[in-house]
Amino acid sequence: MAGRKGYNYDDEIDKKVAVNKDTLQYLLGIYKFIIPYRGFFVAGMVFLFFSSAITLAFPFFTGQLIDTSLGKPLDTGVIIGEIFEIERHKYEFLHRDINMIATVLVLILIIQSIFSFLRVFFFARVSEMGIADIRKALYQKLVTLPITFYDSRRTGELMSRLTADISLLQDTFSITLAEFFRQICIFIIGISILFWETPKLTFFMLGTIPILVISGLIFGKYIRKMSKKTQDDLATANTIVEETLQAIHIVKAFTNEFFEVNRYRTSLDKVVNTALQTAMYRGAFVSFIILAIFGGIVGVLWYGTGLVEAKEITIGDLTAFVIYTMFIGGSIGGLGDIYSQLQRAIGASQRVQEILDMESEFDIMLMQPNIRLNGHIVFEDVRFSYPTRQDIEVLKGINIDIHAGEKIALVGHSGAGKSTVIQLLMRFYDVAQGEIIIDNKNIKEYPLLTYRDNISIVPQEVILFGGTIRENIAYGNPNATEKEIIEAAQKANAFNFIETFPEKFNTVVGDRGIKLSGGQRQRIAIARAILKNPSILILDEATSSLDAESEQLVQDALDELMKNRTSIIIAHRLATIRKVDRIYVIENGKIVEKGTHDELNAIDKGIYSNLIKLQMLEN
Repeated sequence: MAGRKGYNYDDEIDKKVAVNKDTLQYLLGIYKFIIPYRGFFVAGMVFLFFSSAITLAFPFFTGQLIDTSLGKPLDTGVIIGEIFEIERHKYEFLHRDINMIATVLVLILIIQSIFSFLRVFFFARVSEMGIADIRKALYQKLVTLPITFYDSRRTGELMSRLTADISLLQDTFSITLAEFFRQICIFIIGISILFWETPKLTFFMLGTIPILVISGLIFGKYIRKMSKKTQDDLATANTIVEETLQAIHIVKAFTNEFFEVNRYRTSLDKVVNTALQTAMYRGAFVSFIILAIFGGIVGVLWYGTGLVEAKEITIGDLTAFVIYTMFIGGSIGGLGDIYSQLQRAIGASQRVQEILDMESEFDIMLMQPNIRLNGHIVFEDVRFSYPTRQDIEVLKGINIDIHAGEKIALVGHSGAGKSTVIQLLMRFYDVAQGEIIIDNKNIKEYPLLTYRDNISIVPQEVILFGGTIRENIAYGNPNATEKEIIEAAQKANAFNFIETFPEKFNTVVGDRGIKLSGGQRQRIAIARAILKNPSILILDEATSSLDAESEQLVQDALDELMKNRTSIIIAHRLATIRKVDRIYVIENGKIVEKGTHDELNAIDKGIYSNLIKLQMLEN
């Protein structure tokens, strides 16, 4: 999953964090989500311990089976007696009974299978329910964070938090943690048994481990480095595909299809070369490990047979030892991979916890009072700089007075500060100096949701959700009735074109409304705003990109929408704002002119009159 060139979200997912007291705090912070399900977690841990312990009984009885087949008397009568809960004198004849030991082995397998099933079942319940709670908490946090948070984050990065990072934590909940304790149990219990039963052979076996560990560290470090380079090269190749598909119209307009194909081929060739080089080292490492492991087994068998010949151990003891060694070796090998998974999980928990610890704009669970604003808006000496550009003052002492029910327009060149005025009014940002007052009260004194519920915006670039027309209109008021939705569509001049669709209001608009024309999307957005019934209406160049016919339909709908509301219009097409009550001309963050259309047009060499002349020349 590649982002912009030079950035790959998979890099963060694969990033390994040092395991220490500080970093473990992040993982423990995430594990608080399993506290409500701690009963299932404890049950899973209990069955994990018993399934691991009983697994280690298998090699012991396998060795006893072999010794029994060779005629050696058993010394495990008490154990078998405890399993079958019968008196010793009633089963002494079983000491050399191969069938009975085989039955015990089968019984061990059955019990181990049952315990393993219960372990997986309980951990799965903890994992699924706990992860669902984390997803809910993270999504709730994301939608309640302020706009300033999103100014410094990419959408792909946040999606990575909600998908890849959470999936990694889910694996940790359900697999990694359980496997970690399981392998630890097998290692500790297995080594203890070996030291108790065959200490000489155990010391000999442990002597080969440092060679494997040191070799694994050296090879592993280099292979990880090469794998990282392969991922980086693949991310670069994926970036080429992403950039090409996003700008496919430009590619075709400049007939650069061959250039892009060749660029992608070159990038992929680099990926292949790096991957093959990595595969060579990985193959050499695997070959060495196989040689070392089987060489170690041969060495153990050689030394073990010497002990058998010296009658220090039996053939059964040697067989059990080899099986125990395989179990212990598997646990050691598994611990390395589990430790890497744990490192990645800590990184994921750190990134998720970082978002969860951020301060929300409001408490989504707190009931908000229902307040209806009149819409008298006053900007008093408002100054503002964006948090990401503190050195640039965008607004430099703005003063605006809009009476309730008035229609005003903001005019000016791109970058003058018009949209910033709107964003401050929406409380997406807080003013640096001065204040914004509505109905004789600072806007910060209103509950945020209640305040924004009184404002509606129709933007130039309408964003529709991928559902139906009905769902998109009802977004303005999710509790609206079917009659209210239809009335809103009629007032927005959208009803007629909706009725031409076979599925009418159930028509799916597609991703971001792609199945509708620009004029149709605008009218859906207007219907949505009408249904919200706001006190304050913001029109952000709502007709600037429409053809003449669509513009007239949309303008009629906007006129209907603006009735009896305080309306603020941002417009480049000055012909659409001739009838507003007052026009404010913004230049370099300041109000340089204000008045009606006729008043401003009469100013010789005024900015507004000059803009009108330029548009007349363009037309």
